[in-house]
Amino acid sequence: MAVTPSSLANPIAAAVIAHIESNLKIPTGKLAGQPFKLLPFQRKWIHGAFDPDTDVAVLCIGRGNGKTALVAAIAHAGLVGVCDDQPRREVIVAARTLEQGRVAYQYVTALIEGLPQEEQEAYTIRKAPRLEITYRDPTGMEHSLRVVASDGRSQLGGSPTLVIFDERGHWDGDKGDLAESVHMTGAQKRGGKTLMVSTSASDDLHTFSRWIDDPPPGTFVLEYRPKPNMPADDLDSLLEANPGAAHGVGASPENLVRNAERAIKRGGSALSQFRWLVRNERVADENRAVLLTTDQWLGCEVQELPQRKGPVVIGLDAGESASMSAAAYFWPESGRLETHAWFPSEPALLDRGQNDRVADRYHLMHEREELSLIGNRTVPIKNWVQQVMAQVQGEPIHALVADKFKESQFLEGVQAAGITAPVIWRRFGFYDGNEDIDRFRTACLDGEVRHLISLLMRSAISDCVVQRDDNGNNRLAKGRSLGRIDAVAAAVIAVAEGKRLTARPKAKAPRVAWA
Repeated sequence: MAVTPSSLANPIAAAVIAHIESNLKIPTGKLAGQPFKLLPFQRKWIHGAFDPDTDVAVLCIGRGNGKTALVAAIAHAGLVGVCDDQPRREVIVAARTLEQGRVAYQYVTALIEGLPQEEQEAYTIRKAPRLEITYRDPTGMEHSLRVVASDGRSQLGGSPTLVIFDERGHWDGDKGDLAESVHMTGAQKRGGKTLMVSTSASDDLHTFSRWIDDPPPGTFVLEYRPKPNMPADDLDSLLEANPGAAHGVGASPENLVRNAERAIKRGGSALSQFRWLVRNERVADENRAVLLTTDQWLGCEVQELPQRKGPVVIGLDAGESASMSAAAYFWPESGRLETHAWFPSEPALLDRGQNDRVADRYHLMHEREELSLIGNRTVPIKNWVQQVMAQVQGEPIHALVADKFKESQFLEGVQAAGITAPVIWRRFGFYDGNEDIDRFRTACLDGEVRHLISLLMRSAISDCVVQRDDNGNNRLAKGRSLGRIDAVAAAVIAVAEGKRLTARPKAKAPRVAWA
């Protein structure tokens, strides 16, 4: 389990804080030249990181909150022996690329240049062939600080006393994991600590996300990430991701809101990147792969639904036997959209949520009556179809719309349940998917879809992306392998068929008179 600092008065943390605030000066910005003054969240993280029970410390926070300056100050403390007084200390600062690591390196050199001249003589700063700083202590022993790229194979054989991973959430997958393993195992040789600082990774499957969501023993985690699906310009959640703003570090609260409004107006990738880097949310940075942005879907949510008017189109997505199945009900005349999902009762929703890395989200959906349980380990198609139809009993039904890939399996359930409504088959790939996605997007953006505030749909929208072929055609896909997009898939085909229905010209009465 994660570490909880046993005391805010552990001696190493106190020494690190005293060293930073007593000896170092702010190297850049409007406060350059003034003594370091650590912010409350920085102090809290240092206390947790240097707790005796901590092996790995993780800090996840929005961009512009002084992460790199904090990393540089701690690296300097490790170099001069404040964190650890072992002989021939070695501090490693690893970044995604060497150019990115150069930023931290320049911060450390600037901190050294802010020391008294007689103290600076103890340091040798090298920029080639590698970024390295050597410190000669009063006994004449040399200690080193090196900045490296996240290339694990070239670092084999090291034994650092302190390892710092800068922007770990942005390292490449397998290559970054290898570098992490190499440096951490090297630090274990000498009982060294590993510190990770970063904005959020773009998805739950990234290794940095797993350090936060499922920390192993000996891990201290401090994460500043607001609740998902909040408006981008919501001030409280902006400050939650940027605790430095209230203390004059980074953008001011007013500038955060102004930048959010600018990103909202620009939309697209600008908004996605703002959410990712500034709001510290786990969202893909390439908006071209998004079905709808969070803000676009929030524009479809209402406090009160329009009435059920006219025939209803029912979209169905029958998941695999043990996974989620979903239904969407769309009334094209009023724009009313309802969605519901089903899971087998085993495993329990809390266990399933842990497996899918969404914590208690499924349990909350069940409490909100957006998700039901059916069957034991599998979803029985016949009973599921019956429950789907029970949701709109007495309503005129235009058609059921379902995935043709599962035609045989689905027809058996429809016939067994005695359903006589017509069935329209759609292909979820590029063949039909492109048209259905375009119609769904258009209807949502034109204000022709209205849905109650729904954790089910918000979750599915956040997990859903589109894949594009060489001809520019789109199809639905999961943004992460454990994502559940069934409710969105059902909604897309229901709304698309509903818009086709309203676009068809109505038949006119024959103009024939009989004598």
